[in-house]
Amino acid sequence: MQRLTPRRLTRRSTRGPGVARDGERGATAVLLAFLMVPVLGVAALAVDIGALYAERAKLQVAADAAALAVAADCARGACGDMQATAQELVTANLGTAVAAPPQLSENPTSVTVTGSTPKQHWFAPVIGHDATAVSATATVAWGGPGGGTAALPLIFSWCEFLAQTGGGLPSGTTQRTIRLPKKSDADCPGPKSGNPVPGGFGWLKTDGNTCRATTRIGQEAESEPGNNPSKGCEPEDFEALRNRTVLLPIYDQAGGNGNHAWYRVYAYAAFTITDWDFSGQYKGQACDAGSGTGTSAGTGTGTSAGAGGGKDKGNGKGGDGGTDDGGGAGGSDRCIRGYFTRFVEPTDGFFYDSTAPALGAWILRLIR
Repeated sequence: MQRLTPRRLTRRSTRGPGVARDGERGATAVLLAFLMVPVLGVAALAVDIGALYAERAKLQVAADAAALAVAADCARGACGDMQATAQELVTANLGTAVAAPPQLSENPTSVTVTGSTPKQHWFAPVIGHDATAVSATATVAWGGPGGGTAALPLIFSWCEFLAQTGGGLPSGTTQRTIRLPKKSDADCPGPKSGNPVPGGFGWLKTDGNTCRATTRIGQEAESEPGNNPSKGCEPEDFEALRNRTVLLPIYDQAGGNGNHAWYRVYAYAAFTITDWDFSGQYKGQACDAGSGTGTSAGTGTGTSAGAGGGKDKGNGKGGDGGTDDGGGAGGSDRCIRGYFTRFVEPTDGFFYDSTAPALGAWILRLIR
């Protein structure tokens, strides 16, 4: 006979999938409460660290500005109160920061400025950390230009620079009339006509249809034949440069003739243009103003143009501290008037070269 076994009766669950039991709800709430503590802690830490990096970025801008300002003063020959200059720029950019005394260095010539400030935290005080000291350092070097694009396609000789400045760095604003080579009576090496190269008057071939010329130290710049301004130049180009300081190349060697003439770039000098007197639309009064030195804007031969340069100061008195004592010129002369000066180039038209000869034209560069 078959035995009948009673089945175990079970109650089928009426809860759908994904529905937690009553006990599970409580466990989830407790777990979430525990997890919120580290999550909020990490979020608070991220906020404070982000604020710290933002403060340091602002401080870096302040240190950069301070270092550039101090370097510009030193490059012009008068560092002045470096601490006061640095603090002024740091305060202007981030009022709570303090600038440490700037440090001057050589090889390359540079200045380093360090700024510091305490940064108060928002959440870290909960764990006993109220503030963090933030610092930023900037180093700016200055030196001569190694090359670049001049705003005027004109080149001067090394002999001319020596005669104008007395052999040292420019230090004054005495205006001088510089005659282009053919009419110059300067005592510089070269043919009797005064021309460094036949057909060359110191003008350079321009960059395309512009009134600019790009050159580089140690390389040969192509001469533009003729005594009129280079092709691509217009009268308004000269007017835009009146009473402005521009960087112009200085050459120490020259050779060739006509369209194949060249000048080897030795360095760059800063020249403030006040007037000119060429021909036609470029006619001015510069040649009538006389000459402080009577030297040429382009003299020299295939060897160094500096040899013997600056010995004969022409009609004027020697050195950069001399006077401009008249002595007008005839209508066939070609002249430019102004003075060599110390100048910090503010644009990116020239690049910095720590080994370039120092003639008073400076380029500043952030190097750290």
